[in-house]
Order: sequence, then structure tokens, then C-alpha cells
Amino acid sequence: MRKTFLLLAPVLLLGACTWGITLDPAGKQVRTAWNGDVSQCRDLGKVTVSVMDRVGPVDRNGIKVRDELEVMARNEAAKMNADTVKPLAEPVDGSQAWGAYQCNGTHPSTTTPATPQPAPASSGLQTYPIGG
Repeated sequence: MRKTFLLLAPVLLLGACTWGITLDPAGKQVRTAWNGDVSQCRDLGKVTVSVMDRVGPVDRNGIKVRDELEVMARNEAAKMNADTVKPLAEPVDGSQAWGAYQCNGTHPSTTTPATPQPAPASSGLQTYPIGG
């Protein structure tokens, strides 16, 4: 029994990493401006979000980490009455800073939850929205 638990514990811990990180209804209204010009938008501040990027000695999937950071940033920006977020830097150790903006319908080059967009060119990764 003990050996079975020791073998299943890491699997359960890794699977639990994405539980509870979902896009709120308000967060669905917030768009992500990956390369868009937000100069015509009102800057509402900065949002810094973080997730676990490692479970013990195991690195989590970089795409999942980036997706979760985007979801959390959109949820937090919605609380600030922002309608657009833009990454201010690359993720570092599971943490990332995002700018929150109010663009009032003049959205810069943005994404919607149903449209996959590539990650910034320097990473070589491609991100996809979580959920439907």
C-alpha cells in the first residue's frame, strides 16, 4: 500500500497543478495584446502573476505555465476594469509582469480566447487558450 502511494503521489501532484486556474467571465472580456501598440489606451497599472513552474525537481510544461499566467493576468486585469493586457516581460521562475490597459473598443492587435496565437518570437513556443 505504501509503495503504491509513493508511486502515485508525484502523478497526483503534477496533475493538480492546473486545477482551479480558469478564465473568469470577466476575464473573458479582457484581450491580450501580444505585439499590439497600446499607446492609444489608458494605462491602469501593472499586474504580476505567478504559478508553479516546477514540482520538486520536475519542470512543468512551459506552454501550460505561459497559458496559466495569461489566464491569471486577464482575471486580475478584469478586477481593475481593464479590457486589455500586454506582457511586460518574459516569465521568470513562474512569475510574469503584465500591463493592464483600458482601450475602450480600440483594441490593438489582440487575441480572443478561441484564437491561438504564437508566443513571443524569442521563445520559439506557441500558446493555446485553456478551455473553451
